[in-house]
Amino acid sequence: MQTVLLMGFEPFDQDLVNPSWEAVRQLDGVQLEPDVQIVARQLPCAFSSVGECLIGLVEELRPAMVIATGLGPGRSDISIERVAINVNDARIPDNLGEQPVDTAVIADGPAAYFTTLPIKAMVKAVREVGIAASVSQTAGTFVCNQVFYLLQHALAGSGVRSGFIHVPFLPEQVAGTQRPSMALGTTVAGLQVAVLAAWRTLADVKEAGGQVS
Repeated sequence: MQTVLLMGFEPFDQDLVNPSWEAVRQLDGVQLEPDVQIVARQLPCAFSSVGECLIGLVEELRPAMVIATGLGPGRSDISIERVAINVNDARIPDNLGEQPVDTAVIADGPAAYFTTLPIKAMVKAVREVGIAASVSQTAGTFVCNQVFYLLQHALAGSGVRSGFIHVPFLPEQVAGTQRPSMALGTTVAGLQVAVLAAWRTLADVKEAGGQVS
């Protein structure tokens, strides 16, 4: 049995839930193919400990593909990330009270890593089932970006494809505000479609997904 490691974060910034973990954990044990199973794990929202946790999971599970997910405040769709940058610049403290500003994720590491997932095919597949999705050009500079960068660094040259997806708030988290959200069931369905498309697609589709600044 081959494993797809799918990860989400614990709650942070005084929220009681994190939609990335709430969605991911519902996919734990799902069979993508007869010989391919999703294994879901939670990551800490902490700069100093998340790397060790991430690498430990990869070494323990030896997954054939790895996708991390996180909350994207202000996002209105399933946002599939293109690039991770070698910068920590935290707007708020993490769950251990740490707030690195303008530091490197890895000293002397490359300026950036690109995803090795077929992001355009994933977006297309999610949209085809009626769920909003897009390619995102920035994973931010908080713990999500750090995980994305560390993941790509650890798996570079391994042949194991990997990347990162941001998901919106749950409706109950933003009730009474104008902030965008997505129902949990929709997020779960969108992630499952995206992961399956990533697994089945070796060569990405050529389709516009850029942004006009």
